[in-house]
Amino acid sequence: MPVVWMLRRVASRLLQRPACGCQAPVLPSRFLGTSPQQIPADANFHSTSFSEADQPRVLITGGLGQLGVGLASFLRKRFGKDNVILSDIRKPPEHVFLSGPFIYSDILDYKNLREIVVNNRVTWLFHYSALLSAVGEANVSLARAVNITGLHNVLDVAEEHGLRLFVPSTIGAFGPTSPRNPTPDLCIQRPRTIYGVSKVHAELMGEYYYYRYGLDFRCLRYPGIISADSQPGGGTTDYAVQIFHDAVKHGRFECNLEPNTRLPMMYIDDCLRATLEVMEAPAESLSMRTYNVNAMSFTPAELAQEVLKHVPEFQITYNVDPVRQAIADSWPMNFDDSNARKDWGWKHDFDLPELVTTMLNFHGSESRVAQAN
Repeated sequence: MPVVWMLRRVASRLLQRPACGCQAPVLPSRFLGTSPQQIPADANFHSTSFSEADQPRVLITGGLGQLGVGLASFLRKRFGKDNVILSDIRKPPEHVFLSGPFIYSDILDYKNLREIVVNNRVTWLFHYSALLSAVGEANVSLARAVNITGLHNVLDVAEEHGLRLFVPSTIGAFGPTSPRNPTPDLCIQRPRTIYGVSKVHAELMGEYYYYRYGLDFRCLRYPGIISADSQPGGGTTDYAVQIFHDAVKHGRFECNLEPNTRLPMMYIDDCLRATLEVMEAPAESLSMRTYNVNAMSFTPAELAQEVLKHVPEFQITYNVDPVRQAIADSWPMNFDDSNARKDWGWKHDFDLPELVTTMLNFHGSESRVAQAN
């Protein structure tokens, strides 16, 4: 009898203890076998206005890549500096280190990742650690480890601790047999790069964890992202970032894609806003776990023509990289993002003229400061 009494006490405590600081009491999700109909309505953590007590505690993995630093700055303005933790395996620049919490985090080290989530009471996780398309093709085994094994660790930690998880996908998740103009949310994908394969894997695994365990997984397929204050990171669309650096510094640019290669693109401000909007969207408004988002679509020749309006002496030449060109030719020319616009009100702010003006103004002022110094 004492043994039975003790077992009843333990079971009672388990049932009374919340799964995390923001959820209603539930049994650990691995034992629920949830389907969409079984996921409780109060599993949604969304609130349009956060009080100081219930603001999300955010962790960003791979934070020193093209998007992580900008996302951290954007979220800190929304949720407070101390509520957003940037992480990476590299040493951060001094201005990044001083701008807010930064910690070492290796997504291939499951125990380390778990300790960070527990010790910092993380509730939202943005998983940006990945090797991009061209870099991944140069080191497939490392891309497989980072993009797939790392994802599995993140999914397990997020499920175990009831996190809201965002994993970005990409135009690289489509392949040459996909419809290209426009490309809908749901269609044949079949990418031919390790980067693309790993992103399809992430989309499907996230959706599986949502249906199987009730994990609040959210994903956007980004087009090419153009950012003023970061360096190109090895992606096939990075020509659209480098062109502005070279136009201001040298008045010329050598493009590694053919002039008529059309790809979907987005300015980083729109990208960061879309990411936050889908994370804050009420669960009941989401009809799918992965959405296309888009802003504009252009070719290198069209981009160069727009640059010429501001830099009359600008010249562009073409020295096509066959690897990057083959990748670009297998990707969408334009995204159909009508579901994002319908479900959670997505709307972009930057078209091509606004993009070029903003980028050249930024690099022009940066160049003048450098010359003055």
